[in-house]
Amino acid sequence: MSAPETVDRVLLVAAVVVTVIAGAALLTRIWRGPSMLDRAIALDVCAALIIAGLGAKSAFARDPFYFPIMLVLAFLGFTGSVGIARFIAVRDRPPGHPHGERTRHGGEEKP
Repeated sequence: MSAPETVDRVLLVAAVVVTVIAGAALLTRIWRGPSMLDRAIALDVCAALIIAGLGAKSAFARDPFYFPIMLVLAFLGFTGSVGIARFIAVRDRPPGHPHGERTRHGGEEKP
């Protein structure tokens, strides 16, 4: 094995170790919270870590097979985060906020 290949392998192993450590910290954040928003952000980071893990595996194997899967996961992670953020934004509006109170028909009150 040549020196550039050795450096490549060492860097890939370091990337996998950092990804695993970040995954452990992520699971702690999902478990402990403390708020729903923290958990939602942690789930978004979970999608990013899975993509990073697939990228490392693809780099190890020198195979581009996982690239479309990574793209789909990135799309799902983004749309999931936006959906959760929208749900939390609607749910957590304070009662005195002008857009926080809704009429009986589901529309927002006019000031």
